[in-house]
Amino acid sequence: MAARADRACRLIAASPAAVYGALLDRAALEAWLPPSGMRGRIERWDPRPGGGFRMVLTYLDAADAPGKSSDATDVADVGFADLAPGERVVQRVVFEADDPAFAGVMTMTWDLAGSGDGTEVTVTATDVPSGIGQADHEAGIASSLGNLAAYLERP
Repeated sequence: MAARADRACRLIAASPAAVYGALLDRAALEAWLPPSGMRGRIERWDPRPGGGFRMVLTYLDAADAPGKSSDATDVADVGFADLAPGERVVQRVVFEADDPAFAGVMTMTWDLAGSGDGTEVTVTATDVPSGIGQADHEAGIASSLGNLAAYLERP
């Protein structure tokens, strides 16, 4: 059986340097990373290889989407495994959860490729915990990419 890889990609009308900057800016991440229906808060921030951040994602309506960490939240500790300015960000993500279906270390790779007047951003998630449905996860990644585009493309 092939290893599962959840993916989403989007062309964003911004330079690779601008996209990379939004991946490593605390305020920017809080603004665009939470998918639709959630808000985010970064509690710890260390933007360097070997550093990382802790993000608390809160569901705006927890009735339809129970959280992994509590009824209304997902808490993730994210480490920066590789930082290649303007090209790639590799994150190691660990969810705070009692349910073993959400255990383990998920790898999120953000690949940036200049394309005409923008950047093709491809996000690939591997070693995704079994409790995270692939279709829902890919929709969440696509939602975050849409938020990133809106954040960077605003006048």
